[in-house]
Amino acid sequence: MSTPSDSEKGILHPREQARHRTLSRLAPGPGAERFVEWYWIVEWDLDEPYTAEVLPFPSVNVTFEQPGGAFVNGVYTRKFERQLTGRGRVFGVKFWAGGFGAVTGLDVGSLSDQVLPLTAVFPDGDRLADLIFAEESDVRRRAVFEAFLRDHLAPPDASYELVRDIVTAMATDRSLARVDEVTERFGIPIRTLQRLFRRYVGVGPKWVLRRYRLHDGAELLARGDVTELAALSTALGYFDQAHFSKEFKQQIGLAPAEYALRAQAERAVTAYR
Repeated sequence: MSTPSDSEKGILHPREQARHRTLSRLAPGPGAERFVEWYWIVEWDLDEPYTAEVLPFPSVNVTFEQPGGAFVNGVYTRKFERQLTGRGRVFGVKFWAGGFGAVTGLDVGSLSDQVLPLTAVFPDGDRLADLIFAEESDVRRRAVFEAFLRDHLAPPDASYELVRDIVTAMATDRSLARVDEVTERFGIPIRTLQRLFRRYVGVGPKWVLRRYRLHDGAELLARGDVTELAALSTALGYFDQAHFSKEFKQQIGLAPAEYALRAQAERAVTAYR
């Protein structure tokens, strides 16, 4: 069984968020790891509302929310904001990029930027949230979900395995900065790659590359590991610092230097505490 990543990629202002909610992750069980990357559990108990911000992965998430219900969250192409109020918790299922499409046989592009009731995709899932939260541990909640998942698997799909390999390379290899580099490495025509990504991932390959590089940049800035923005921009495959800064601000809402300063201040607060 794999160990879930403890990376803060995708979480904006991670130290600030950590003061307002708890986050834990759980590895998938045997069989489910082909489709599920990890489970994530968020809980909060707040006197004042707090808005958590995330730059989402190119993945579909299924969430069981208390209070709330059960939802399918398509790939969200913009910054995602969620106001946390009072007391609550979410038991989330993060599928591998392409994994939800392989499980369901759906064209995942039709789900992009949408949050749908679970029953819109799984009509027999109306009681699943109640069954999930009736359990007393996250391990048991995982078991309930994976039993449900086993009953809904589409036939094996070789195309999904190819998509997963390509997306994994995009996520982990910063030298991959252009789509033509991806097609050359995997020996796949651009139109085929685009078609596979729409069907399984829900967004195009260029978008996925840019999102992962923004994840890298935001994480390095939040940790205080960047000394020169120009060097960071080049390392992430951008033409120059101006292009990186423009896209970073469009997607995250702050210029890279502003994001780094806010992270520096939060690290100081954390150290003082």
